Amino acid sequence: MFKAKIFVSSIRNLLSHPQFEHQQWRGIVKVRLKWVKNRSLDHVIDTDTDLKAACLLKDAIKRSPTGFLTAKSFADWQKLLGLTVPVLRFLRRYPTLFEEFPHARYVNLPCFRLTGTALLLDSQEQSIHQAHENDTIERLSKVLMMMRSRTAPLQSLHSLKWDLGLPDNFEKVLIPKYPDHFSFVKAPTGVSALRLKRWREEFAVSALEKSNEGEEMGDEYRQFKRGQTTLAFPMNFPRGYGAQKKVRAWMEEFQKLPYISPYEDSRHIDPNSELMEKRAVGVLHEFLSLTIHKKTKRNYLRSLREELNIPHKFTRLFTRYPGIFYLSLKCKTTTVAVKEGYRRGKLVNPHPLVRLRHKFYHVMRTGLLYRGKGANLIPREDILLKDMENRMEDKEEEGGDYDDDDDEDEEYEEIETGDEYDEETSDVED
Repeated sequence: MFKAKIFVSSIRNLLSHPQFEHQQWRGIVKVRLKWVKNRSLDHVIDTDTDLKAACLLKDAIKRSPTGFLTAKSFADWQKLLGLTVPVLRFLRRYPTLFEEFPHARYVNLPCFRLTGTALLLDSQEQSIHQAHENDTIERLSKVLMMMRSRTAPLQSLHSLKWDLGLPDNFEKVLIPKYPDHFSFVKAPTGVSALRLKRWREEFAVSALEKSNEGEEMGDEYRQFKRGQTTLAFPMNFPRGYGAQKKVRAWMEEFQKLPYISPYEDSRHIDPNSELMEKRAVGVLHEFLSLTIHKKTKRNYLRSLREELNIPHKFTRLFTRYPGIFYLSLKCKTTTVAVKEGYRRGKLVNPHPLVRLRHKFYHVMRTGLLYRGKGANLIPREDILLKDMENRMEDKEEEGGDYDDDDDEDEEYEEIETGDEYDEETSDVED
């Protein structure tokens, strides 16, 4: 908390400096960049799309009063789940999770319930939610602290619950337990929203600031708090970018601009300045860092754009700063990720819930390989083994290594950094 107060004080001192107006405009050089397809991150996004759909279907079946879903009830969910195949076909792919049986009255109507394996995985998920509830509350609080009004529509939070690691029906099972932290309100638009009741100063430290608080970066971070230097975003450019003089010059000028915390009031900054652009980059970096998979769909960010105070056409920031972000067009949608969260196609510090989802995916893939007899392939004890993820990773490596540094099959597309990226690129409405 003490560090956070020092940081806020240093930012206020910076903003009141007579050279601040000049610093908002540094004349950053314009560079022609190429959008580079990252095979390893595209593979992660492709895998997680099916994983997320399976998890959401699992939750829907669990919520059902009957304990099962009929094919008719989910017939129009394909687009909602982001699937490229009908939901019925998708469920039949994974007999280790979803058990098919005929309806008691309409024998030709397929029904699906959860297998014992799926129920066991779900019980483990609930245990993780309980064990890491404080972490979840902090993450949700920080999301609301980034909003102008400290408020976010419930519909937007529901879309983000898988990315933020929120429990299913969080507004009923989690929020009521913390009446001093949150309250339900009606937004000016008339929609139901969640509001943060109390500002938490100890939470107002961004992921970038935390990463610079370590012993190795201690001196630099202390200089930053005194206003003597700025914090630099970690950058991981595609191969060949770092050798370009113009790119290096652009990167150096960008990094020299003052870092504005996403939790700091930004209304005094010129909305058309390069400082505001860097502030927007910081907001997107922090938001993606708060997600447990370090990525989310562009549409989810778009629904919060005004509250986050980021540009209307903010997608260009992901293509303008390819050393920080990656924009993917896999699975007929637009997904954005923060690159420092991944190394060689794997999360650097996976959340316990992510590790459990890896188990879930292992069970899914087993059912896909042995459809028709896969429901009993995985013993109950096997789901409880802690080294299950290690065996899964070993099998993935046998199937091929998706290396971030591998340029094979990469696609390049020239993009002018000052141009707007097409905001309507084949996105699924979520």
